[in-house]
Amino acid sequence: MKITARLLILPLLAAICFCFAVQLSVAAQTKPVATPKVRAEMLVTTDWLAKHLTDKTVFVLHVARERRAFDEGHIPGARFVALGDILATRDGIQNELPPVEKLQKYFENLGIGDSGKIVIYGDSNGLAAARTYFTLDYLGHGDRAALLDGGLEKWKAEKRQLETQAIKTESARFTPRLRTDVVAKLDAMRDLSWTAANVAESSAAIIDARPAEQYVGAANTRSGHIPGASNLFWMQHLTNATELTMKPATELKKLYEAVGLKPGQQAITYCNTGIQASHAYFTLKYLGYDVKMYDGSFTEWSKAEGAPVVSGKERK
Repeated sequence: MKITARLLILPLLAAICFCFAVQLSVAAQTKPVATPKVRAEMLVTTDWLAKHLTDKTVFVLHVARERRAFDEGHIPGARFVALGDILATRDGIQNELPPVEKLQKYFENLGIGDSGKIVIYGDSNGLAAARTYFTLDYLGHGDRAALLDGGLEKWKAEKRQLETQAIKTESARFTPRLRTDVVAKLDAMRDLSWTAANVAESSAAIIDARPAEQYVGAANTRSGHIPGASNLFWMQHLTNATELTMKPATELKKLYEAVGLKPGQQAITYCNTGIQASHAYFTLKYLGYDVKMYDGSFTEWSKAEGAPVVSGKERK
């Protein structure tokens, strides 16, 4: 009898365990996705910077393609970064990441060590600053970098102090802590594109940061987009074309939700050569999303064998 009872109990216990496991699995699948949390430390105000100009643990970077504007007047203590020095041409594609060793030496020569806050501003309505942020994030130093909200334009409009002389800097050890995961490659983009275009509940959303006319294919050059991509022109992040402060985080989130980005989705940004996409990368990370950037962008995609290009508005 005892053996028979045991034989009857064992299947019952197995059934109970199976039901419990199913309930746990269902509960895990139906668990609400957490709302992305804004990383407020990624933006600093002109007021904050003005109060910390003499702080030796704060490094200010003025990023531009040409040095002339820096020499004519920059924020006191700022160090000049030539945008071209942190970009490279790879396989005929412009604006790619240079070798790590070159970037390391460059930031060491600027005197940017392994600690302290880095505040960035630059030309092209903040694009140069955003690209520099992406570069630092790739090097593992994004957690201590921030953009100056409104940039030099806001600083000047508030009639704050400027200087024309460059400060003397001493070389400092800058240690790369590579985050290759922030860069999306061509082969991965093929798979992501197919999924985004054909799967209703894709785990990733592709964001095209270019003007709408390029995305839909109305422009004469660089027309069309990667299948499955949604379009949000990066300039929509800003209050307007003259007041270059970022829109409130709640408004920015609504913009991305409107083009189909969902909480919990990974975002992959691209543009023509990885400059405009840098601003989308920064903004999405600021909003709390898990984000990568396709650095080769549409220039690489449109030349690649077997990489389809579509035109018109993408379905959401």
